[in-house]
Amino acid sequence: MRSRYSAYVLGQVDYLVATTLPAQQASIDRSAIAQWSASATWLGLDVQGCETHGGQPEHAFVTFTARWHDEAGEHAHRERSAFVQHAGRWYFIDPSASLKAGRNDPCPCNSGQKFKKCCAGYLIG
Repeated sequence: MRSRYSAYVLGQVDYLVATTLPAQQASIDRSAIAQWSASATWLGLDVQGCETHGGQPEHAFVTFTARWHDEAGEHAHRERSAFVQHAGRWYFIDPSASLKAGRNDPCPCNSGQKFKKCCAGYLIG
């Protein structure tokens, strides 16, 4: 989570896309991320907690608050984000990005499991 926050601060859109679940990367609005990143003065990140869940693949939730200032004033956004580990890397499961998978389809994280037994529960978190 800290690396993704730093990428927003530095405008590293490619990193933000690369650390999102690969099956969701094509639906990410790169220009909106770049615009938000550039228009904000980033004020800090506070990670309140991390819950890791065993199994293969491993999943985790990270609860955080990000703060920034823009032309409309100062803002704080609190979120509980879901992540999945695949091939030794952690990927953000973006609840706002398109993910075309039915309950009985193979999971988009390439775990080899059905979606309902793998990442589906982490989208509702």
